[in-house]
Amino acid sequence: MITTSSAVPHDTPRSRHMVICGDDGLARRLAVELDAVCGETVTVVLPSRHHEHGGEIDALHRDPTSGIELLVAARPDEQALRAAGVEQAAALALTYGDDQTNMMAALLARSINPSVRLVIRMYHRERGRHLEQLLDRAVLARRNRPDASPQDSPPADLPLDTSTTVLSDADTAVPELVAAAALGHGHTLQVAGKVFRGVVRPAGTPPHTADLATLAVFSGTDRHDPRSEDSAETPGDGGTQLLPDTVTAYHSQFTHGRLMLEEVTADRTLEVPSASRGIGGRLREHLTHLPWKVFVSREMTSVFGVLAAVVALLSLATWAAVDGIPLWKAVYLPLLDIFTMGDPATGEPRARKFLQLIAGFTGIAILPLVVAATINATGAFRAASINHLPSDDLGDHIVLVGLGKVGTRVLVRLRSAHHRVVAVERDPRARGVAVARELGVPLILEDATGPRALDLARIAQSASLLVLTSDDSANLDIVMAAREANPGVRAVMRLYDDDFAATVSLTLRASYPDAVTRSRSVSALASPAFAAAMMGRHVVGVMPVERGVLLFTTVDVAGHPALEGFSVHEAFARNEWRVLAVGSAVRGTPVGSPSETLGGQDPLDRAGFDWRPPHGRVLRAGDRVVLATTRRGLDILTRGAPAGPDAA
Repeated sequence: MITTSSAVPHDTPRSRHMVICGDDGLARRLAVELDAVCGETVTVVLPSRHHEHGGEIDALHRDPTSGIELLVAARPDEQALRAAGVEQAAALALTYGDDQTNMMAALLARSINPSVRLVIRMYHRERGRHLEQLLDRAVLARRNRPDASPQDSPPADLPLDTSTTVLSDADTAVPELVAAAALGHGHTLQVAGKVFRGVVRPAGTPPHTADLATLAVFSGTDRHDPRSEDSAETPGDGGTQLLPDTVTAYHSQFTHGRLMLEEVTADRTLEVPSASRGIGGRLREHLTHLPWKVFVSREMTSVFGVLAAVVALLSLATWAAVDGIPLWKAVYLPLLDIFTMGDPATGEPRARKFLQLIAGFTGIAILPLVVAATINATGAFRAASINHLPSDDLGDHIVLVGLGKVGTRVLVRLRSAHHRVVAVERDPRARGVAVARELGVPLILEDATGPRALDLARIAQSASLLVLTSDDSANLDIVMAAREANPGVRAVMRLYDDDFAATVSLTLRASYPDAVTRSRSVSALASPAFAAAMMGRHVVGVMPVERGVLLFTTVDVAGHPALEGFSVHEAFARNEWRVLAVGSAVRGTPVGSPSETLGGQDPLDRAGFDWRPPHGRVLRAGDRVVLATTRRGLDILTRGAPAGPDAA
């Protein structure tokens, strides 16, 4: 059953109409982004108004100032997509949490509207790459068919970079989460094999050699000093200006701190090499970390100590009572008698028969204790072997709680940067458990809200805590418990609700002024990149600045009225965009097209970007530039709206 409701008249022009299929936090934030920030007409397809974030999306739709239409459909089948207007839509975002659902809907949408721009959320990277290539090749095939009608074939001028984009909200958010936990400040960005970081410089600080450009200035004087670790979250009284001009950026009396883009390293290690250790090495490591100590517990040593003492006494008595018996046999016979494995001592001396009876009664009394102790030790060994506890001398490490899809990516990124990590996860079937074992990361399979898990993770000796479960209340409980054990620990938690996150952060900062507390929302970090892709712009990175974001995108200069023919100095629009790097456009491969990556090499690497271009360097048709933009700036660049360059 499909039900529709509209917040705008049905005769509204739909040339910029966009459709979102999904009901989670990303779908909600994406709808807000496109409607409120970009001014798009949006239709959201929900499975239900009552599940997930359906109620919140429904509330947005009911807001009279909103332009969000709503359609309720159990699944994104052909009937639902046609009812949502995909035939005339400019873009379709598929944000379901299930890769297969998104794949099926994408294939249907491409058959309904060959020219619709698809933005697909996929967790599995390789599957997403193949899907992107398949859908864009379908566009080319339709375009090149000699018998294709204008209705069935996409326009010839439709660039491939606006056709299909596969994104992962986890990958978009991971660099920021890693930076917050590992660095405590700054936001990371990776472009063309280089890693950059946003760093706050206090007013009056001389330029650093690693600084590339000014991204923002903080002009207020409120109690949350931008020079502190919390600088990128709390606005000053005068507000924060993104991408300011030179006068604003360096006027020491006006600014209260500057957010600078700093080059960190040229590290290409995004993934940990798989199975670099041999089978023998992994087996030795596994055996080393097994909890063998449970077999020498007090209970085990007591029971088996009593058994050994009884055997020793009976052996000595047998050796003394039976003439000519060797010592080994004097030990062997009582053992057989205790375990009721020996033959009756008929024909043996009377002393031997008496000792056999004593050994039998002793076995009846002590064997149940031996069996019980062995069973308990085996159970404890099995339970403890699930965990891989950190060594007793581990310190200054990162405790990562939650190994879902986001936590798994964060874990890999942290280990690729050689950070020491202890992982905590309550579900042994979680995505990241096998990854943690493969990487040799200490792993604790317990509920982190319980009394033991954080102690086992050595939270008191840790430098950072990163809490990434999907439960806001549990995340807050874990952070508060960690603060009690280690008041100075750097805490980063994943919280969905922005108001709740702001309240929690301010409260924790007031209670622990010397510690760093961060709250992050994965959907908030990911939504700008998804919105940009729906508008046909390839976004290579997102950097939060307070509650706003800066977007980093690549643009081919050829034919662009705001770039071609201008110098780097002139091609700057205050508070809208700034040229960061200049390279060579890869001929025949539009920005973001799947064909760019078929060779396994990042096309941005082939562009050979100059990250310190001279201000007088004139941008030509064969150039490709990396830009830092605001949301408004990206919208102007995408739409081609008039906005003349504003020189710094």
